[in-house]
Amino acid sequence: MIFRRQRFERRSREIRGRAFVDTFSRLKYTQRSIPNGKGDDKMFREMRRKGQQLSQAECAEIFERGTSGVLALCGDEGYPYAVPISYFYEDGKIYFHSAKSGHKIDAVKREEKASFCVIDQDRIIPEEYTTYFRSAIAFGRIRILEKDEEKRGAIEKLAVKYAPEESDESRSRAIEREWKPLCMLEMKVEHMTGKEAIELVRN
Repeated sequence: MIFRRQRFERRSREIRGRAFVDTFSRLKYTQRSIPNGKGDDKMFREMRRKGQQLSQAECAEIFERGTSGVLALCGDEGYPYAVPISYFYEDGKIYFHSAKSGHKIDAVKREEKASFCVIDQDRIIPEEYTTYFRSAIAFGRIRILEKDEEKRGAIEKLAVKYAPEESDESRSRAIEREWKPLCMLEMKVEHMTGKEAIELVRN
């Protein structure tokens, strides 16, 4: 019985030690803590290839000049739901338009955490068997804009982005036609990161 107890205690110490090492290893991948507005901190991973990491300003520029991206949400039965979508980015917030019902809206109501990715460049270089890429991804929390003034402001910005040559009157008529079934979403960015091909860094 004494030997069994000693083996049990030694085994317990080994398990606790591995648990500590595992926890410490996970912490090494933490980049920084960013308040999420609810009194706790959200942890984001550190990029392994730091030499290819884009600055925050460069990430913001990608979101500003991009015309479409992929919005990733928690879909039905826990499956990820990633949908290509147009958007507008301004001051750390990303706006999307949607119908008032459907898979996307159900996912937003179920879970507010989301990510959004924009590919800025993806040039294939056949002779090198690679691509010269540049992209950025944002993490944050998404919500449905309920107030008409918020909703109107967001759709007007989206309209200006995609129809800059149209008159204010023309854009207003288009918004009025689609107003009744329209839903607008706002994603508040908590963290953004970007990466480019090593060849672009060298150039």
